Amino acid sequence: MVRHDTFTITRHLDGPPGEVFTAFADSTIRRRWFRLPGSGASYEHDFRVGGGETARSIFTSLDTAPERLEYRSRYIDIADARRIVYGYEAVVDDELRWTSLVTIRLGAETTGTRLEWTEQVTFLRYTGDGSSDLAHLRGASVLRLNGLDAALQFESTRTDHS
Repeated sequence: MVRHDTFTITRHLDGPPGEVFTAFADSTIRRRWFRLPGSGASYEHDFRVGGGETARSIFTSLDTAPERLEYRSRYIDIADARRIVYGYEAVVDDELRWTSLVTIRLGAETTGTRLEWTEQVTFLRYTGDGSSDLAHLRGASVLRLNGLDAALQFESTRTDHS
């Protein structure tokens, strides 16, 4: 069975759209907020249309065997400081679990940037009965955006003290 879902997360971020866009594009800044859980992580990032990102790690929890995680993405559309569209695959122990199309829109606000993250996901393999998969994915995206916000604040503090 295959299941499709869509969710949108909207955030206000301090800093102009150009700074938020740079946090996606610049690999050094990106490593501060985009991470796979677990240990032994490796990352490759090529921010251009047709480029993408590959990340791998080993995730261990208390009551389960270690899992090999892999994330593979490809950038489809990049509109400087306004929009990023990419597709990605999530692989666990060499099995494709889900694939998603993500659209990130950035809009200027008086005091920063409005970020809108829309993800259209196709679940190919479920965890248990699959009832918690969407909540898990959405929660992971929220945590990732929390990390983005923290990375932007770090960059702002660093720039202010330069």
